[in-house]
Amino acid sequence: MSNALDIKPAGWRTTFASYYELTKPNVVLTMVFTAWVGMLLAKPGTFPLNAFIFGTLGIALMSGAAAAVNHVVDRYVDAKMYRTKNRPLPTGNLSPANCFAFAFIIGLLGLLILLFLVNTLTAVLTTLSLIGYAFIYSLWLKRATPQNIVIGGLAGASPPLLGWTAVTNQIDAYALVLVLIIFVWTPPHFWALAIYRKEDYAKAGIPMLPVTHGNDFTRLQIIFYTVLLLLVSLLPFLVGGNGVMYMIGALFLGGVFLYHALMMWYTKSDAWATKTFVFSIVYLLLLFTFLLIDRYLPLLLARIPSM
Repeated sequence: MSNALDIKPAGWRTTFASYYELTKPNVVLTMVFTAWVGMLLAKPGTFPLNAFIFGTLGIALMSGAAAAVNHVVDRYVDAKMYRTKNRPLPTGNLSPANCFAFAFIIGLLGLLILLFLVNTLTAVLTTLSLIGYAFIYSLWLKRATPQNIVIGGLAGASPPLLGWTAVTNQIDAYALVLVLIIFVWTPPHFWALAIYRKEDYAKAGIPMLPVTHGNDFTRLQIIFYTVLLLLVSLLPFLVGGNGVMYMIGALFLGGVFLYHALMMWYTKSDAWATKTFVFSIVYLLLLFTFLLIDRYLPLLLARIPSM
């Protein structure tokens, strides 16, 4: 008898698209962007070409490998969920063995690039992030506790630090602040999606917070973490790493995020959960863009000859 995970013959275009989807390209692109910000903030005014090229490649390949392992681990869960049922493994476009082989190859390639063309510290930290997401979170935490995304969020918060160490070969307090921002951002970002997809997670037996504690409790937690995020996002200004321009941007973005979180609570609607999830992505990208603008705009203005 066939099932949803039987392998189906596919053309090379479908196969290529399936392997590409395994890497969760949108997630990896966001991670790479925050890694770029870490690189550019590590030594403002310089362009670390070697670290930028090979650091980006190594981090992206290892992040894609972690995503591919996650696909394998979650293949039966994905088959039960509307949001994920069309992924390569539930549809039978790829086999678990091929996915593991693909993850091993690109993960090893990324590791070798970081080891020999960037530095050992970045290679080690990226490997720890891969293990944290692909195995500790995917295999254990995701199914063990409704606080899974809080505890496991550290692995996904590491890219700014990885970008920083790719340039400096050392861990600095400012880079850890950037990690903290993403770490605190992760719960309200993911729980907004979890509210919208609550029935999916319940059907799959995943103890996401809305499933175990209800939507109202989750909405309150989102408000709490959003307020905490607003405060944490001010740390780059408070520690002297960024100026007033960044502070204004952080306050504005944090205020809009909090507005979304409050509307989730007052309306109790899935529509606002979706809006909050989408805005949370926009928030992170714009916040890190403000970090760059605040640091680099004065440098650019200083190079303009005075009239």
